[in-house]
Amino acid sequence: MTVELITLIAAGVMWGVMFGLEWGNFWLNMTGAATILAITGIIVMRSQLQRIFRFHAGHVAIGLVSAVVLYVVFWVGDFVSAAIFPFAVDQVGGIYAMKTQMNPLTIGLLLFFLIGPAEEVFWRGFLQDRFARRWGNRVGWIAAGFVYAIVHVWSWNFMLVMAALICGMFWGWMYLRWKSLWPGIVSHAVWDVLVFLILPIR
Repeated sequence: MTVELITLIAAGVMWGVMFGLEWGNFWLNMTGAATILAITGIIVMRSQLQRIFRFHAGHVAIGLVSAVVLYVVFWVGDFVSAAIFPFAVDQVGGIYAMKTQMNPLTIGLLLFFLIGPAEEVFWRGFLQDRFARRWGNRVGWIAAGFVYAIVHVWSWNFMLVMAALICGMFWGWMYLRWKSLWPGIVSHAVWDVLVFLILPIR
C-alpha cells in the first residue's frame, strides 16, 4: 500500500468524522485533521521541502490577486447556482451555519494560519506533487483536484463538493504554474477568511 493511499484513507476517515458523523467541534476537528496531514506530508517530502517551498516576493501578490479572483468566481457562481439548483441556497446556508460553533475571530485565525496553509501543504505539496511524479503534471493536477472534492462527499452537500472541486483545481493549477506552495498558501488563507468572515456570500 502506497503512502499516498494510506494518507488518502486517513483523510477520508477524518473528513467522514467531521462532515458525516458531525462529531465534536468542526473547526477544532478540521484544524487537527489538516495539521496531521500536513505534518505527514512534510515528513514524507522532507527531501523536497526546499523545492516546494521556494519563495519569491511576487508570490504574495499572486496569492492576493488570485484570492480576489476566486472570490468573484464564487460570487457569480452563487447567483448562477441559485437560479439552476433549487437546493443551492439551503446548502450554501448550511456551510455558513458552521460559523456558529466558534468565535468568528478564532475561526479566522485558524483558517488563515493553520487550516488554509496546512491543506495546501498536504493536498498540493504532498499529494499533487506525488501524483505528478507518478503520472505526469497534468494528470497529477486533475487527480488531486478530484480527490480533494471526493473527500467532501461525506457532507452530502453538492454545493460544498463542487466548491471543493473548483478550489482544488484552481489552487492545484497555481502550484503547477508557479512550482511553489506559497502562491496557493496565500490565496487559500486569504480566500477562506474573505468568503467565510469578511464578505460572506450568504
